[in-house]
Amino acid sequence: MEKQIVTPKRSLTTETEKLLNNQVGKEASSSSAYLSMASWCEKSGYANAAEFLYRHSDEERMHMLKLFRYINDAGGHALQPAIKDIRHEYKSLRDVFEQVLEHEIRVTESINNIVDHCFTIKDFATFQFLQWYVTEQREEETLARRALELFDIIGEDGVGLWTIDQELGKLESFVQDGGAEQA
Repeated sequence: MEKQIVTPKRSLTTETEKLLNNQVGKEASSSSAYLSMASWCEKSGYANAAEFLYRHSDEERMHMLKLFRYINDAGGHALQPAIKDIRHEYKSLRDVFEQVLEHEIRVTESINNIVDHCFTIKDFATFQFLQWYVTEQREEETLARRALELFDIIGEDGVGLWTIDQELGKLESFVQDGGAEQA
């Protein structure tokens, strides 16, 4: 029988580990949802929207892996979640980005709940770790809101959807360069 290496002491409570593993599932679900959205956009002719969502799918997977490693480093056991109930069809490009915003708001609420839990139990290491996610979620929500604003500003008639798709290709750099804060 192979001897298992056991971490003798851990700072991560089982409740915090459970909350973080739940967040792993949300990040994995985000990655899968954005991958599905990217595929729908690509087949629908929205090349820039597809690239935007493919990048976000990869980014969400990176968020998941960051949590995975933290859980294990803190003495817990990160669990690969089952991914199900991924939507594959959308009514419109606007519907895709409405879903993105709703999804990001739910993820923000989840992160905030874990941060509150960590603060309450004085798990300041995990609290500090999660500050990156707090900032990241603000950026993600801002980006999703800006994407949706394009539909109202440009309009969807005529070349509107084509123009929106073009602008989606530029949107990330606008937000990353602080344009959203300056606007």
